[in-house]
Amino acid sequence: MIKAMYERLRAAGKPFKVAITACMRKLLVILNAMLKSEQPWRTDPIAR
Repeated sequence: MIKAMYERLRAAGKPFKVAITACMRKLLVILNAMLKSEQPWRTDPIAR
């Protein structure tokens, strides 16, 4: 999921640092939500 986002940003012409920073932020938000809701990692973010 994160790799696909990174590749999409790079294909759109974003510089490396911008793309990697966006991916780090996305991962941090996901991990924070996991801790808050006490849920394990899911590869499919749509599945409830």
